[in-house]
Amino acid sequence: MNIQADRNKILVESVKRLLRRDAVSHLRKIVNKTHAADLSSVFRAIPVSSQRKLFDLLDNINQKGALFSYLDKDIFLDLIEGIPIERVVDVLESMPTDDVADLIASLPPEKSDAILLKMKKEGLEEVEGLLRYGDETAGGIMAPDFIALTQDMTAKESIEAIQKEHHDVEMAFYLYVVDEYGRLVGVSSLRQLVVAPPEKPLKDFMVTDVFSVQTGMDQEEVAKIVARYDLLAVPVVDDNNKLVGIVTVDDVIDIIKQEATEDILKMAGAGYEFVENKSIIKSSRLRLPWLFASCMGGIVASLIIAYFEDSLQKMAYLAVFITVICGMGGNVGTQSATIVVRGLATGRINIRELWKVVFKELSTGFILGSIYGALIACVAQFRYGIATFALSVGLAVICSMSAAGLIGSLVPMLLAKVNIDPAVATGPFVSTTLDIISVSCYLFIATALVSQ
Repeated sequence: MNIQADRNKILVESVKRLLRRDAVSHLRKIVNKTHAADLSSVFRAIPVSSQRKLFDLLDNINQKGALFSYLDKDIFLDLIEGIPIERVVDVLESMPTDDVADLIASLPPEKSDAILLKMKKEGLEEVEGLLRYGDETAGGIMAPDFIALTQDMTAKESIEAIQKEHHDVEMAFYLYVVDEYGRLVGVSSLRQLVVAPPEKPLKDFMVTDVFSVQTGMDQEEVAKIVARYDLLAVPVVDDNNKLVGIVTVDDVIDIIKQEATEDILKMAGAGYEFVENKSIIKSSRLRLPWLFASCMGGIVASLIIAYFEDSLQKMAYLAVFITVICGMGGNVGTQSATIVVRGLATGRINIRELWKVVFKELSTGFILGSIYGALIACVAQFRYGIATFALSVGLAVICSMSAAGLIGSLVPMLLAKVNIDPAVATGPFVSTTLDIISVSCYLFIATALVSQ
């Protein structure tokens, strides 16, 4: 276990012990000295009543706001349920606007409407502006606070403007330059500004080749741009190229974690939300529909096996290798699908290269199938001494693993081509399809060859 995990474990156990003893003064010292990210770990491990008790012990409203932004959605909803709405609004108004918009978007409509009615006009306009955009778009995750300077301003005037008007901006490393209509025309770093001659206008030393994203761009694409070009922030523009916000690197880190988590859960056929902190009923409900494909596939596979019942009764040894053939095919299919999904997510695989990618995985599956088919066929021959049966097993392994490479790569590529998340292909769908194909190929080949 790493040092941070050890620290969190000690913190959680210490808080639990102090809660049992009702040691309020000690708890107050701990929660007010603990970083909000670490405190959120404590909240995951204690009941709602204790969460509210700790929340009330926080003295700094900014720390309360930071804690809100770190809490899981379900914990946040349960926590504010017992807090007067005026106190919730006070905390939200101390937070960055983009974080407030994210939290309000997660609330039930009646709760979010009540909070918006209580917010001050200035903050309300900014929050409602962000809520107009989709949750997972650049507009939905951007921060509306940024430094924008006109291109005719001198270096000296720019520094004075920053000191007077932009001293509390979250990301001050990049200074965006706009024309008289607010359209993005360039960018300068803070370092470039302070070393430039005082009377030199921004347009003479700004960078005009600016990486920007539009408000409707998917957040995953935004994260790819920030990661590819090592940016600390990327400007967000509307359809008229007017600068409306920025997406900062800390938001991108959250996006990458969120998207990676969703992909892993989808690939495992476990939904797309964390279930560790949910009740048994909620956890079951989230995972139930994702297992439907496996259930239906199992039923179809059982019907296929039933179709060959006579052959299995006459040659019972045919059943011995069904598991290994299906398992080998399923493993290759999962590998191929995972490689393709990861390649699509990182941009290393282009959907325009569909047939190149599919042919590569099909060829890989065939080569692996030939190697393991020969190995398993030798085992079958050694165990039963029936050449036609050993040949059937070998051919079935080749067919199963070749089909696995084909389906495991083709399905994610096709889904990506029609703008459907390819991660859904690597869960029960691919493995179930391959089970059906593997069983069918094996029993058809074995029945045809061995019965002769």
